[in-house]
Amino acid sequence: MVADPVTFEPVAKDGSTLGEIFVRGNIVMKGYLKNPSATEDAMSNGWFRTEDLAVWHADNYIEIKDRLKDIIISGGENISSIEIEDVLYRHPEIDEVAVIAMPDEKWGEVPCAFVKTTEASALTEEDVIAFCRQQMAHFKAPKKVIFKTLPKTSTGKVQKYVLRRNVSEKSV
Repeated sequence: MVADPVTFEPVAKDGSTLGEIFVRGNIVMKGYLKNPSATEDAMSNGWFRTEDLAVWHADNYIEIKDRLKDIIISGGENISSIEIEDVLYRHPEIDEVAVIAMPDEKWGEVPCAFVKTTEASALTEEDVIAFCRQQMAHFKAPKKVIFKTLPKTSTGKVQKYVLRRNVSEKSV
């Protein structure tokens, strides 16, 4: 089920209303062993909260849009980090990218992109931001671009928590 994470009401099956994915069944856990507070956080009315955000289509197809913790709330607008990453991956001089929320005094949070470019690239921060602004609403474009190799797990997944920690510690 895709539902509003606050009201627990299923979202419209219109392919555009965003909600959280909830699952239940005989293969879903009942809770965390000897940890009732974590179980309470993870479960709602017998449903497991995946923390994945998605839209629900009329044919019951669920389209995942982002992780709940990766949504950037800037000036009251929800910005999907995945949407920005998809745009940046279209640039021929960008090999890898990760987008996170960066604290901002005026907007609360703003997008910050970590980019690994191709070896021959001479991209600048202004080039990357301008490229994004051509492809999406201006408020969604990253306000800061940091060029570096992205930290990864042994399986190759980008460690966004490391990037978040770097941004909060250094106040980029």
